[in-house]
Amino acid sequence: MKDSYDGPILEIDTLSISFFTRLREIPAVMDFSVSVMPGEAVGLVGESGCGKSTVALGVMQDLGKNGRIVGGSIKFKGRNLNEMSQEELRKIRGSEIAMIYQEPMASLNPAMKIGRQLMEVPMIHRGSSEKEAYERALQVVTDVKLPDPKRILDAYPHQLSGGQQQRIVIAMALMAEPSLLILDEPTTALDVTVEAAVVELVKELGKKYGTSMLFISHNLGLVLETCDRLCVMYSGEAVERGSIKDVFDEMQHPYTQALFRSIPLPGADKNARPLRAIPGNFPLPHERPPGCNFSPRCDYFEAGRCDAQDIKMQAVPGNDRHATRCLKFQEIDWNAPIEAGDQTQKGEPGRVVLKIDNLKKYYEVAANALFGGAGETKVVKANETLSFEARESETLAIVGESGCGKSTFAKVLMGLETATEGQILLDNRNIEATPIEARDTQTIADVQMVFQNPFDTLNPSMSVGRQIIRALEVFGIGKNEGERRKRMLELLDLVKLPRAFADRMPRQLSGGQKQRVGIARAFAGNARIVVADEPVSALDVSVQAAVTDLLMEIQREQKTTLLFISHDLSIVRYLSDRVMVMYLGHVVELGSTDQVFSPPYHPYTEALLSAVPIADTSVEKKHIVLEGDIPSAMNPPSGCPFQTRCRWKSEVPGGLCEKEVPPVRQLGDGHQIKCHLPDEKLTEMEPVIQIAAE
Repeated sequence: MKDSYDGPILEIDTLSISFFTRLREIPAVMDFSVSVMPGEAVGLVGESGCGKSTVALGVMQDLGKNGRIVGGSIKFKGRNLNEMSQEELRKIRGSEIAMIYQEPMASLNPAMKIGRQLMEVPMIHRGSSEKEAYERALQVVTDVKLPDPKRILDAYPHQLSGGQQQRIVIAMALMAEPSLLILDEPTTALDVTVEAAVVELVKELGKKYGTSMLFISHNLGLVLETCDRLCVMYSGEAVERGSIKDVFDEMQHPYTQALFRSIPLPGADKNARPLRAIPGNFPLPHERPPGCNFSPRCDYFEAGRCDAQDIKMQAVPGNDRHATRCLKFQEIDWNAPIEAGDQTQKGEPGRVVLKIDNLKKYYEVAANALFGGAGETKVVKANETLSFEARESETLAIVGESGCGKSTFAKVLMGLETATEGQILLDNRNIEATPIEARDTQTIADVQMVFQNPFDTLNPSMSVGRQIIRALEVFGIGKNEGERRKRMLELLDLVKLPRAFADRMPRQLSGGQKQRVGIARAFAGNARIVVADEPVSALDVSVQAAVTDLLMEIQREQKTTLLFISHDLSIVRYLSDRVMVMYLGHVVELGSTDQVFSPPYHPYTEALLSAVPIADTSVEKKHIVLEGDIPSAMNPPSGCPFQTRCRWKSEVPGGLCEKEVPPVRQLGDGHQIKCHLPDEKLTEMEPVIQIAAE
């Protein structure tokens, strides 16, 4: 069946999908066409709300009771899916077309062992016997590179890490060897090194099984690494389609260009070459402009032309199946140098504001806490002897994967937890043992936090202005309500939100706007130190640029010290002055951004750099995929915390890595690493990221 069909596996032709509410029809996808050939991987890229997932649900014929296909067709192996009966669709779903979702736990049954869940697929779709199904499950779990497959088949989903769960979901999708695999942001919830391994795996398995793929993502770097072709979507329409090379190197649509200018590629510099955020906001489905949807935000807009008619896709001459939805694509000089944004002076770091000295944070948990028994306790070492200092006007990035202790440190600094040992000095005052309820107003105002998810930090039943005024009351700012209201409006100006937003409720704001309210609140008391915990990871690429630039601008004006917690090294490279790399509670490397991003590296930093997807075809990267998962902090390895996954371990004589925690070594000029590697080996390290010569 699989090999007999040689046309497009998936052919979407001028597809339109609408959702119907009591008030109106909301067009979610309009005039959308894309095809996927056998064995081909096509990336679908765009910001949230552009209709990527709606297209995927259209292919699965799973639009719910409000969604309907109102035009065009979706053909799978030449057969129109819209015209199939429920019975025919049921046969195809799961066996011929499989889908992997963003959140692995949404696809797994928490009350059923992994082996049973996997065995169901061939038993239902292929009528396999129990023994055959078990053999197949064992084979697929081995394929997705999970350790000890038999133990995994006997485990429940909650006993696996996020990366392992996602691999199981991929295994499940591949059990029936589908012809088409749809991946909807499959790695968003994973750490970068795990993401790199999962992406590698998807590519390998695609080749092994000859599966065609539709890969939905907002991460252009990931699409570059996984796909052959891509389709860029904006506000329900495809705006550009073509091969990866054509679209990345010869983009022919203003939105694609704007997208690339808003992501931090190597060479971007927060002072000399700041990122350019896309002006304005994404249009709501029922407020789309006439003509080109992107026109209100486009640098090349021409009234009376771009807004006069519906614009169709046009072929770009000379390229491989490259098309664009822009009337002026042949008139625009796509190679014109980017107009330099406002260049800014680099703020000079001032005096030391925060000093952390041998900080330790341990938690005691019952060794068998999971089973409710009493008895011995186990110590979880969340932070091991952290030492560093941060200066006024400086951005210090704290980098590491989940479980490395970066958020625990933030909690101790904020007073939500108290330290086990060591000290935190704020202006030479010890605050490590003072919980937040015992801290004075000034200390609370001085150390503030911007959280990862703007949705969780705002009170849904209180207007935006009221929430900022509430913060001003807590910090004791303003003599009366009038003064506080005036200050609140100034704070809205500071984060570039219209003053009219003071009366809006959080639900009326987009994610990026909510995050700005969070920033306004953090700066309400003239914070000296702001801990930004992954402040842009939940936001779209173009909004990320605006929010990071906003943080930088406020920092320059207010001389704030910014502790920027992130696992996205592209953003870290762009905005930080110094970088601290953490692994399992230890600081494994600390230095200026230039020192940390060029060799010699700590072996973990080297792997982190290799794992970051970069959306630039001229960048060559050394390929390092870490084996295994991050060990649990409840049961860390002996010796060096990284030794179980380190590719350099064999270079250290006498099994030292497994016996002793490495000492901190000074490499000069404030650059330090915690590693046993001899000097001659460190000097042999080569750069991970290189930009190929033109």
